[in-house]
Amino acid sequence: MLRLPFRSRAWRGAAGEFTGSGTGASMDFQDHRAYSPGDDPRHINWQAYARTGQYSMKLFREEIRPVVDLILDASSSMFFSLEKASRTEELLDFLTNSSLAAGASVRIYAISGDKYLAIDPLTLKTKRWLTDVAALAPANPSLPPEIQRIPLRSHALRVLLSDLLFSADPNPILRALGQKQGTPILFAHFNNAESNPEWAGNYDFIDAELNSLHPHRIEPATLRRYREAYVAHFNLWKDAAIRHQAPLARIPCSTELIAALYQHALPVKALESTK
Repeated sequence: MLRLPFRSRAWRGAAGEFTGSGTGASMDFQDHRAYSPGDDPRHINWQAYARTGQYSMKLFREEIRPVVDLILDASSSMFFSLEKASRTEELLDFLTNSSLAAGASVRIYAISGDKYLAIDPLTLKTKRWLTDVAALAPANPSLPPEIQRIPLRSHALRVLLSDLLFSADPNPILRALGQKQGTPILFAHFNNAESNPEWAGNYDFIDAELNSLHPHRIEPATLRRYREAYVAHFNLWKDAAIRHQAPLARIPCSTELIAALYQHALPVKALESTK
């Protein structure tokens, strides 16, 4: 029912079912043009030749196979709680299999800081990828993913699946996703413990990336500053996403997946309906 927005752009690449940026050999007529030496004679409009004595070519809509580079933020915060880890797996599975079902060429990369690995889309069901991702050892786990290290393909949909919980200017990341005529799309899932916590009193906080312990006493003013900083952080991402024409879908972990996608991803055009 839902998939990445394949119909929203003209594709280049291998044969498939989506509109290309050129002409091809599908059954959908597109236009005429004058004959040039070397043109395929099978596409000569013989009826027009009989009327005018001039050779002309029938042009048909090119059908192209979409290209998807799916980038999984493999930082520890993506798997820190059972609810968060479950939504990470659900979104990765949905984005991969809905794209494969549409005939897209899909590559998956998991990245943490300066380290990345390729994941075979056909092995997702085995869960082996979780072990491989856990073995990634970036030089500094708290740093943002270095997207520029990944060999992204030209003219691809570049889908970043991340909670975006790292301190960084969003613009370099979005520029890397847009290089070589790529189209960036962001899926950022979150849970209520992050977005709207109800902390009060003494807590031992654990840094999800560095696994370090930080004791704090949370007063009402502290909680207010946290919530304000959280909102400001994602407003920064929203503004940058608009600037780079990158749909940003924030997906809650507390809502059933398909309902959450209809409510939060479809309206911002991070997904399209297959109907």
